[in-house]
Amino acid sequence: MMVTFLLTFAMFVLVIFGMSLGWLIKRKSIQGSCGGISSLGMEKVCDCPEPCDARKKRMEREARRIL
Repeated sequence: MMVTFLLTFAMFVLVIFGMSLGWLIKRKSIQGSCGGISSLGMEKVCDCPEPCDARKKRMEREARRIL
């Protein structure tokens, strides 16, 4: 029973390490196979009453680019 647990735990550690290699090497975050919701032209669903600072900066840059 303990051997099964240790083998399973080791397998999970290897899988997590393998998934993190992309970030460790390329600094690229994990994405879905289709590119995620942003590939559909949609932004993250957010019920925030006010956008965060990073979002405000991005909106200002986009507004300046249009003008």
